[in-house]
Amino acid sequence: MSLTDIEKSIRNIPDYPKPGVQFKDITTAMKNPQVFKEIIDMMAAHFADKKIDYVVGIDARGFIFGAVLAYQLGCGFIPVRKPGKLPADTIAEEYALEYGTDKLEIHKDALKNGDRVVIVDDLVAIGGTAEAAAKLVKRLGADIVSFAFAIELVALKGRDKLLPFADVYSLVKF
Repeated sequence: MSLTDIEKSIRNIPDYPKPGVQFKDITTAMKNPQVFKEIIDMMAAHFADKKIDYVVGIDARGFIFGAVLAYQLGCGFIPVRKPGKLPADTIAEEYALEYGTDKLEIHKDALKNGDRVVIVDDLVAIGGTAEAAAKLVKRLGADIVSFAFAIELVALKGRDKLLPFADVYSLVKF
């Protein structure tokens, strides 16, 4: 299987959620067991020799990719969630959206100084969500080895926002 096969498995939905947007729907790739396995296998191979302590997955599809990747790498998984979803003490980071702001939270005791992490989500567009996750990880003292995404929307330049924190690894680029 190739990156072209993965790319072909991602459904494009025009004008969603608003006119002019070409929404990349990764659920069609995830429901195909061979494609989903290949995405995870490629990510795991990329990080196999990087000595990762934790995969940090961003709510919600980052949980899907991140948890399986953590399993493949033999490391822990840490969720970064939208407000009010984590039961213990948290820290929060606000980030900008096209239509306002939102927040992400992580448990205060999720990471410690020197922990090596990969931050995972399904897609990077403008990079705001991943940047907020990176700020949370850094506030807890952990080291970000890389970001990992199944899809990167190159024209939106989210990578540029993330490179000050760490390398950006993405499989399929639109």
